[in-house]
Parts: sequence; structure tokens; C-alpha cells
Amino acid sequence: MFTGLIQEVAKVRSALLKGRDLRLSLEAPRTAGKLRIGDSVAVNGCCLTVVDLAPPFFSFQAVPETLDRTALGSLKEGSLVNVELPLTLSESLGGHFVQGHVDGKATVIEVVPEGEGYRMKARLPKELTLYVVEKGSLALDGISLTVASIRGDEVELALIPHTMENTNLKTKKTGDFLHVEVDMLAKHLEKLALGYFQAKGAK
Repeated sequence: MFTGLIQEVAKVRSALLKGRDLRLSLEAPRTAGKLRIGDSVAVNGCCLTVVDLAPPFFSFQAVPETLDRTALGSLKEGSLVNVELPLTLSESLGGHFVQGHVDGKATVIEVVPEGEGYRMKARLPKELTLYVVEKGSLALDGISLTVASIRGDEVELALIPHTMENTNLKTKKTGDFLHVEVDMLAKHLEKLALGYFQAKGAK
């Protein structure tokens, strides 16, 4: 379980595709020293397992299921990725509950200055728009963000300077992909409500 508060922006040391698997190595000095092999790490919001560790580097292996659902396969040497360690019981929940399970990929439409911050507009997969509400929480590339507005499949987010400076959003441009994880509470509520109305209809 994660919170969507990015702890370090890591640099991709290597991203090697072998068949349908990806071997991903990151350089993240602040994070690497806290890890053990087998630990979970959110990389751009995707929960991965550490399989090799030699600080300041650590590595993951992504299987076809992960590559099919994410944009990890497009990473290359020098790419910047958001890194977060799992939430512990001794920490405060500053963002929102993020599982590290990517629901889909959004496409950046534009990022424009707005006051001292920025306004980002992105296009969501249509099947995910049901779970997104104005002023609700949304994780993009693992970052816990508040939705400024949503119209159809287009979502707008107001970004403060700190977010731009301390995440990989500063590298994003029109056409780039963002991992999307919608609020898990919305998905659970939908399933509970569907089950309730199906049961009522069966009577």
C-alpha cells in the first residue's frame, strides 16, 4: 500500500527487453539504502519487486502482464521515474490509498503555466472516467493528485511548483503516457452497489 507521495525521482540506469520480459535498473541513492531484495517499490505508480540490489542501484523484472498494462516498456536509459516505498503503520497518510495496481494509461494533452504553478490536461481511458470526480483523488504516475475538473474523458489537474520540481511531471509533454490508478474505494463501492441491485432484481 502506498500514499502517492513521491519520495525520490530515480534515473533509469538500463531497461532491457528480453523476449516479453523487462529488466529495469534504477539509480536512486536515497531509496536504495532502505531496501532489501524482495521489497516492494512503486515505480511510476506500478508496484514492483526488488530482485537485485547494489546501492545506489536496484533492479526489477517486469513480466508480460505488467508490460501489457503499463508504459514501463517505453522507458530507456536516462528516463526519470517516480519512486515510493510502501506505507508503514508509523507514518501519516498524506495522500490517499494507492495500491500500485495500474488501471490504465492516460495521455498528456498539455501542460501550461498557471500562476506560479501549472495546469495539466490529460485524456483518460473512457472506462475509467466513472471513478473520477471533481475534487476527488487520482494517482497519475504514482502521484496523488486532486482533480480540478473532468469533462468527458479529459481531466484537468492544478499542479503546485513543489509537485513539478519533485516528480517526473517536469519531463512530460503532449502525447506522453501516464499510469492511472483510480480511487480504489470508488471501485469497491461500484461492485457492492452492483451486487445489491442484482440481488434486489432477482427477488
